[in-house]
Amino acid sequence: MRLSLGISTCPNDTFIYENLIAGLKESPFEWDVHYADVQTLNEMVMAGKLDVAKVSAQIYPQVRGNYRVLGCGGAIGYGCGPLLLSSKGNEFDPNGETTLPGKNTTAALLFKFWYQKNFGGAPRLRYAFFDEVYRGLLAGSVAQGVTIHEHRFTWKRDGLYLLQDLGAYWEQETGTPIPLGIAVARKDFSNEVIEGVESEIRKSLKMAWMRAEMVTPFVQEKAQIEEKNVIESHIKMFVNDFSEAIGEKGKAALERLWMLSSC
Repeated sequence: MRLSLGISTCPNDTFIYENLIAGLKESPFEWDVHYADVQTLNEMVMAGKLDVAKVSAQIYPQVRGNYRVLGCGGAIGYGCGPLLLSSKGNEFDPNGETTLPGKNTTAALLFKFWYQKNFGGAPRLRYAFFDEVYRGLLAGSVAQGVTIHEHRFTWKRDGLYLLQDLGAYWEQETGTPIPLGIAVARKDFSNEVIEGVESEIRKSLKMAWMRAEMVTPFVQEKAQIEEKNVIESHIKMFVNDFSEAIGEKGKAALERLWMLSSC
């Protein structure tokens, strides 16, 4: 069976899915893989263009009619949320413009959650791809913006200022882990196909953990940053037990997020 798969080039995705993409032994599937920014993947799934994809958790209420959440392959955890950074100083300007990494990303929703709780009203926003947000901060053309993925580990080195850890705020306010991303598959697939896809993801992840080198040439080539130690830190932070099985805590976090995104 030939299926389309959409994932980002971020190390947590490539680490989990590398072996699946390379082809697992006696697999019933062949994969046409699309690598894209998470916002682009969100839009592709919202348009029904992918069979299986890793997307922002917050979009699920918009696609639940056509997709179902897989029990593995996502990104949920503790201490791994997006960061609100500044290129100017330690003070957040609630009236200033904030740049977010995509309109439909969980990072955007977590920022709005924090802003509403602390300032009320509607923030001034603009949207850009996640790497553009960080480049803008470094160049000073973005005064304050939300960063995700590998740049969570480089902001201090690059002379930026932390205004708010949005993931830590979510944990504090909700008592649940941070539900960043989920894997989804078309709802019209049979249970046999769904179970087969989940089995492949789990096999791929197990094989990744068993290999001698965490960062393979495939993972390093796709990453947005070259430092191997940063890539390893990224994988260790975002790939965890929730990646293998969402579980009850993961489900509770997703339900809480979906309530927020439906408001």
